Amino acid sequence: MMHQKPRCVLALEDGSAVHGIGLGAQNPVFGELVFNTGMTGYQEVLTDPSYAGQIVMMTYPLIGNYGIDDRHNESDRIQVRGYVVREACYRPSHRDSRMSLHEFLERAGIPAIEDLDTRMLTKKTRVSGTLRAFLLPYKEGHPPDLNLVLREIKKRPYPDSENLVATVSCKEVIRRPGPDGSAPNVLVIDCGVKMNIMRCLQRFANVIQVPFDITADDIRKLKPDGIMVSNGPGDPSHPEVLRTTVATLREIVSEVPVMGICLGHQMLSLAFGGKTYKLKFGHRGGNQPVKNLRTGKCYITSQNHGFAVRPDSLPSEVDVLEENVNDRTVEAIEHKELPVFSVQYHPEASPGPWDTRPLFERFRMMMVSRGMLPK
Repeated sequence: MMHQKPRCVLALEDGSAVHGIGLGAQNPVFGELVFNTGMTGYQEVLTDPSYAGQIVMMTYPLIGNYGIDDRHNESDRIQVRGYVVREACYRPSHRDSRMSLHEFLERAGIPAIEDLDTRMLTKKTRVSGTLRAFLLPYKEGHPPDLNLVLREIKKRPYPDSENLVATVSCKEVIRRPGPDGSAPNVLVIDCGVKMNIMRCLQRFANVIQVPFDITADDIRKLKPDGIMVSNGPGDPSHPEVLRTTVATLREIVSEVPVMGICLGHQMLSLAFGGKTYKLKFGHRGGNQPVKNLRTGKCYITSQNHGFAVRPDSLPSEVDVLEENVNDRTVEAIEHKELPVFSVQYHPEASPGPWDTRPLFERFRMMMVSRGMLPK
């Protein structure tokens, strides 16, 4: 007899609910529903710490067809709270696949739903903005009381009201060796760093990974040749983040070359006196066009963020170097005098295009020009 698949419902704060088939673990979760437009890279998305607190929906209709391979994890665990797909592949086909998407989610205790209209939900998100949601598995014939669920959703704050950075940052200093003993030391302020950022840095540097709330004095004791401020989840202007990471950057930013990525870009902007705001539905996927305002050159970039920097809030000593072609949001800044720059997108990709990977070489050359390492 054929095994009956479990049922699941995605309930949203606007009162709508969509029923489908349960996938992965069978436990309820609350989060913020966001969508990702990538056609591939679902494993990297699932394990990206920037998605902490969120229920991620993939707009591409078939997910899981090439399976799961541990080498593509961007952290040590699945980071999303829940997952939404149009159709899941239970029998992947790839020589490196070690398990299916369903098995990956189930082992991690992450619930998911399939067999629902993700196009409709994406359109709803584009109109309404990101929505609070519950993902609720249930037994056939015994759906949850959606009126009670809706009341519970409306009582809960958005996940970014939490200090999500604290949940994904390392708890102690971690050293990762570079290519040889003479390599420079790059300190990474871990706000939820992806492993491919580490891999890109380790090609030319020894990496010192430190917690998000490290102090400026403790950074100085480690004597880095440069500082990378990583990607991460949540609101860059969360009070605990302002009190720790942003305050530390404000104190240390003039002492060594600094590069910021995604949340790190927003934190550096705040450290210079800028302001951030929440986007209606964010940028998540591998197809975001970015234009350099000096050269006119465009790049296709990988992005994953729900907040952006207000360009008119930045001080005169900070230039907006790049903007998003679609909505003209700030994509890169640089300081006119200090060796400091940051980008809203992900030059390390994983997943996504590699157009902007040379930015890591720019960071290395900044340290060279400051006499911190040989050419």
